[in-house]
Amino acid sequence: MALRILYVGNLVKGETSLFRYRSLQRLGQQLIPFDCVAYDFLWGKLNALRARFPVGPLIARINADLLVAVESEKPDVVWFDKPTLFTPATIRRVKASGALTVCYNQDNPFGPRHDKCWHQLYKIHSMLDLHCLFRNADIERYRNWSLNAMKIQFSFDPLQHFPPTAEWSDHDRTREVSYIGAHYEDRPAFLRALIETHKLPVVLSGLGWWKVIVGAERERLVRAGNLQDQGGILKEAEYRETIWKSKINLSFVTHLNEDDVAHKAFEITACGGFLLALRTPGHQVCFEEGREAEFFSSVKECAEKIRYYLDHPAEREAIARRGCERAWRSGYDNDTQLARVLERLEQVRAC
Repeated sequence: MALRILYVGNLVKGETSLFRYRSLQRLGQQLIPFDCVAYDFLWGKLNALRARFPVGPLIARINADLLVAVESEKPDVVWFDKPTLFTPATIRRVKASGALTVCYNQDNPFGPRHDKCWHQLYKIHSMLDLHCLFRNADIERYRNWSLNAMKIQFSFDPLQHFPPTAEWSDHDRTREVSYIGAHYEDRPAFLRALIETHKLPVVLSGLGWWKVIVGAERERLVRAGNLQDQGGILKEAEYRETIWKSKINLSFVTHLNEDDVAHKAFEITACGGFLLALRTPGHQVCFEEGREAEFFSSVKECAEKIRYYLDHPAEREAIARRGCERAWRSGYDNDTQLARVLERLEQVRAC
């Protein structure tokens, strides 16, 4: 039986929450959108202030409108995708309507990063009916708190992340090595070492690199082709095609988020890209090392594997092909993971 789901998240182009919204539609559910982006302020500094202090007038309208939507739409489920703006009073009224509440949050509110945006979530997390968790550390926490939670994993979107046509070859790969992502933790130092010390043709794309790399260093890396896309986030087709155009795709994990796998590992492999990722137990469970992906534990090992696989395209392409097959065969996609959540929701409803 299809559920009537009021989906609360950032439902705009390029956002992974929109991919999940569409995935639930593909799974036959009745989706009602509640787009949190519509409540962004025109003045960016107010959005930054709200992110750090989600209280009072900064969040009053979105809470009031959510209650209106619940009253008018009468959903079976209110699905919160990273709920940072909703108050305990709002959650109480949502639950009083008879709707179940789901918290799907790919970030880690209780890890050592201590981000400032979780003020409201700390108040409401114990009130929600089902939590979707991505980290072993969180599973232990929520079990100790006696909260209803299930472990799922980061996943790719089958309509966004897919391999190129069979005619695609190494001649079409114009980037030797790509890192597409943010500049968290030790990544700037690690990638600088690959570029400057090991003289490797690594291209950096993604959020924040034009803030981290400035002045003469930025000018030098731009001239050399190591720094591209002017620090913007690559989304949808641009992101997918950049993976396609890269002979080697690097991936890391965010330690302060207690991550054991990288979301991008599944997107890269689903796109048919060659994955060279930080060696972690999670990555080693998801992909067979040397057969479906390659891993590193140091700058030196990473540099050695980059050189080897740039010089051995047949081996690289075979590993990328098997990694792609593994990602699709093993259910590392949104539809498979969200189908598991729907099954769990049926169990919760039956209780």
